Amino acid sequence: MGKVILQVLGTAQDAGVPQPNCYCKNCTRAMEYPAWKRRAASLAVILPEKRQWHLIDASPDFKEQLILLQRKFGLEGHVMDSILLTHAHIGHYPGLMYLGKEAMSTSDVSVYAGTMMKRMLETHAPWRQLTDLGNIRLREIEDGKPVHLAEDVTVTPIDVPHRNEFSETFGFWIQGPKKRVLYIPDIDSWNEWGQDVADACQKADICLLDATFFSPDDLADSGRIDRDLRDIPHPFIIDSIARLKEIARETIIYFTHFNHSNPVLDPGSEARRVVEANGFHVAEEGMELDI
Repeated sequence: MGKVILQVLGTAQDAGVPQPNCYCKNCTRAMEYPAWKRRAASLAVILPEKRQWHLIDASPDFKEQLILLQRKFGLEGHVMDSILLTHAHIGHYPGLMYLGKEAMSTSDVSVYAGTMMKRMLETHAPWRQLTDLGNIRLREIEDGKPVHLAEDVTVTPIDVPHRNEFSETFGFWIQGPKKRVLYIPDIDSWNEWGQDVADACQKADICLLDATFFSPDDLADSGRIDRDLRDIPHPFIIDSIARLKEIARETIIYFTHFNHSNPVLDPGSEARRVVEANGFHVAEEGMELDI
């Protein structure tokens, strides 16, 4: 087995940074300075010697993420070998539209999804056109059952609690020949999960975890006092640090899936200082992990 790279293609909550119709400090800065922009959360598993790659979540920023990956690894014109979907919220699957006849017009790209999400994609317009025309081939995945991408490379779904209006929600164990990665971009609460997050992180070499909000103050500080965090639950970074501070001494833990309001986005902020002083890391787009 040659090299296996896990590349971070996006680190933002579903609507990215800047978020549409938002002029908070973070969003305005991203409008004025492209280097501050963040795309919706997504990963790629790349086997460069084999010229194979697999996408985890097809975000609204799919087009840019595809171009950046293909050009970086000399894969221009090479369509992904498969797509694995975490769930049916808008930051995680709309990029599938680019596989249709109006754009890439792909043929039989394997798309892995849970039972509910597979049914939604098969039966709801416009997504069902992708299967009707053979642009994608849907493959059902289940909690705890690994998907084999290559020799010594597997992705195993983990069922997590997260507002399942249209589908179940998965995190993924990503196993390479060298390292094991835990990826959970979306979860309502560590308390509601059937596993202990500290135990799970101890079993990983690297973790990329939901960090949508730094604290309960995020939305108020961005001016969005009309939003109730109880309607959009996620673990707060400050709570994750408290739970995992000891684990972070042994396991590399990155935070990802940042809401546009999150103060951690500013490298000079007190929030970023708290994250880094406690031994945690902020995931950056384009980051490569040798797994």
